[in-house]
Order: sequence, then structure tokens, then C-alpha cells
Amino acid sequence: MSQDDKKKAEDTFPRLEEFLGYYQAIKGRSLGTIRQYRYDLVMFFRFMLRPRESSVPEDDAWEEIDLSLVNDHYLKQVRLSDMYAYVSWLAAARNVAPSTRARRISSLRSFFGYLTNKANLLEENIADRLETPKQIKQLPRHLSLDESKELLSAAAESETRYSSRDYCILTFFLNCGLRLAELCSIDIPNIKEDRMTVMGKGGKERTIYLNGACIRALQDYLPERFEAKKKDKHALFISRLGTRVQPRAVQNIIKKYIVSAGLDPRRYSTHKLRHTAATLMYQYGEVDIRSLQAILGHSTVATTEIYTHIDNKQLHNAVDRNPLNQLPAIKTKDTASTDDQ
Repeated sequence: MSQDDKKKAEDTFPRLEEFLGYYQAIKGRSLGTIRQYRYDLVMFFRFMLRPRESSVPEDDAWEEIDLSLVNDHYLKQVRLSDMYAYVSWLAAARNVAPSTRARRISSLRSFFGYLTNKANLLEENIADRLETPKQIKQLPRHLSLDESKELLSAAAESETRYSSRDYCILTFFLNCGLRLAELCSIDIPNIKEDRMTVMGKGGKERTIYLNGACIRALQDYLPERFEAKKKDKHALFISRLGTRVQPRAVQNIIKKYIVSAGLDPRRYSTHKLRHTAATLMYQYGEVDIRSLQAILGHSTVATTEIYTHIDNKQLHNAVDRNPLNQLPAIKTKDTASTDDQ
């Protein structure tokens, strides 16, 4: 066995691979979600197997903890108190944010739920009794309308070889509310006139309608796309090597134009562009929450509600738009008699 094979064996155990395979093949979870599950569960079991005299092992020592020791007998010994200790350790020793702790707990629930309901190894999913940390709801950070225009202008004024591609990428992000993985996965055959089909989370397809800005940006980019040497015939956005553009490359593209537009790259990212699109649609497009949910591809409307942060001006406008606002005041014969009514 090579050193690489040995390291891989130490980083996993049979039930973990079964669980990940089930969630990818049967439940249709994305590769990004599978990676998160793996990271979260490896972290938990390394915590469980850590030397007890060391609450926070050094990174090198942490990587050396052998997960092949996690067998069925070991899994049956895991207690709710172990999970509480792990969550407390994440907060106190690792300073992990409540939202991230909530995700780690969700991963534990999914894994131990699989062991209970699918593998029939456990009689009860004890992780179901693990409370989720209280989270302070924060408004999603987004670009203002003027900042969005500055970002698009930065790409439009660029004289690089790939400026039309980059401008199209930015336009799609800011007008369609795409996720990063969705944008990278767009195929040309899936674009029909003013609509396109994208593959969202969980392998769910959805139709996204293209507005005039998207269509114009696409028309400017496609001649360049078809002239380029390409190894991937279907990918809409390709790299200089002719292959489908990768998420990391798109992140670097966005960061470049954020800096060029005079914005702070520490505050804004590709996902913040998704927040921006949702916010602008809600604020200026008079779109209802259910329509916004469909556009963004959220499975529940509760997820969409975070984008509906309403400022005082919107509240004022909402009251002004009430059709009863247009009715004339009632004229009375004795105005003095109305003072006490």
C-alpha cells in the first residue's frame, strides 16, 4: 500500500463511505455537500479519538488520528454527551460560529439517522436530541444598485481578452441570482431564446428567464465563445485552455473586478452577488416572495425570507401604494364635533 493509500484509509471508515455514497447516489446531494459531510464527520470522530490529555491537538497530530478504529462497535458506543462535548469544544476551543456549529450538528443528525434508519445499526438517532445553537439572523451583505453598476462598468471597460466573457458572467450573477456551481455548469444547449435550464442543489433542475441585459451580454460573448479553441463543446463559460471554467477561477475573476471597481474584496464574493440579485429584484422588481423563491431555487420559502430585508423607505412606499390612499377625505358639516371621536 502506498503512503497516499495509507493516509486515505486513515481519513475514513466503511460506514462513512457508505453514508456518503448513499447521499450522493440516492439522495442526489451535490459534491460540495458531500465534501461538507465528510469534513464535518471526520472532524467529529477525530475529536472523539483525540488523546484525552490534549483538548486541542496540533494540526499535524490532528491529521494523524486514525479513523480506521471507527467500527460498528465503536459507533454503538457514541453517546449524546459526546456530541454535547464536541459542540462545546467547537465553540470554546475553536471559536466556531453558531451557523457553522449548526451545520456540524446537521451532519451528525444525517449520519446517525442513516445508521438508524438505513443501515439498521442503531435503535435510535441520538443526534435528533441535540439542540441547534441559537443563531442571530443577520441581513445578507449585498451591493447597492450604484455599486452593482460600478462593478459591471469595471468589466465593460476592461480591455482584456476575456472581457466579454467576464461581463457576461457578472451580468448573469447580478440578474439571475445564480449560485457559483450553477453558473459554472451552464451548457449552451440548455439556453433557449430567453430562458435557460440550470442544475441546482440536490440535482434539481429549474428554468431561469433571461432579461434584456443577460441576452445582450450573451450575444456579445457567444461569437468569442465559438471562435475559441475549446475542449468542452457544451460549456457556456470556458477557460483559456478551452475547458469548462472552474469555481475557483470564477471567484478570482469576480475578485479582480471588485478590486477594479474600488470595492472591498473582503466584503464581497460571488455569493454576495447572488444576495445582490435577490435584493434588487425584491426592492425594485416588486416581486413577491414565492416568485423570488422559484427564481433562487430555494426548497422552502423560509430560506428566501432572509433576502426580504425591508428598509424604512420601502415600508413608507408600501403604505403609500395602498389603493385606499387615493380616496378623498370625508367632508363633515360640523368639524368641531369630530375632535373627540
